[in-house]
Amino acid sequence: MKRFLIFPCILSLVIGLLVGVLLPINLSGGDTPPVSNSVTNTFTPPPGVSQPAGSSPAGSSQGTETPELNLEDNFPLLGSACAVSRAIQRGEWATLAAYVHPDRGVTFTPYSTVEPGTDLTFTADQIKNLAQDQNVYTWGFIDGRGDPIQMTILQYFERYVYDRDYTQVPEIGLDRIMTGGNALENLTEIYEGCRFVDFSFPSADPVNDGLDWSSLKLVFQLEGDHWYLVGVVHGEWTI
Repeated sequence: MKRFLIFPCILSLVIGLLVGVLLPINLSGGDTPPVSNSVTNTFTPPPGVSQPAGSSPAGSSQGTETPELNLEDNFPLLGSACAVSRAIQRGEWATLAAYVHPDRGVTFTPYSTVEPGTDLTFTADQIKNLAQDQNVYTWGFIDGRGDPIQMTILQYFERYVYDRDYTQVPEIGLDRIMTGGNALENLTEIYEGCRFVDFSFPSADPVNDGLDWSSLKLVFQLEGDHWYLVGVVHGEWTI
């Protein structure tokens, strides 16, 4: 499996591509995709999600000075991840629900280690109507303390999904854990056959020397031409 590290501006690139505006990008890591003059893969949203207004087809150019990139098979995955991130940021739950796997649902993990026995799974319909869901669920246990995490789904999203604005991350990893601590990183073992995008803040403030890192890993399963969301794994520095 190819693993890529994507540095600043990639999210702007993908969002720009989705609305027909192309920005420069810097890719680094093993098996780095080559820079070319065309984008060979289109972003295909799942049923129920329409292309953003003004989006231009793959390979279209927005001028001669700005290079376009060939992201090979990674652009559809990255496009889906960025669309999911933006839907969460905006509270567009119907859009988010359209990305949830129709049979498998989406499983939420509050810390880096996926716990199949305690992590909660929600259907697309539940995600679509989450703003009306006032039920208090037990999502696992607070790391280092052992107290149960008991929250509504909206409260959980605010604390353990979108605790920071992940549309502004400085680093994004494709099938690569960007930042971690002492916790077991078992995402690839639990979600066998899936791929993931890691939106990472290595540090919020340089004076903290990385002891305030956080990340949002979105896990997808390919079905036909669509990447469906099956896992949301939150990570953060803990004592």
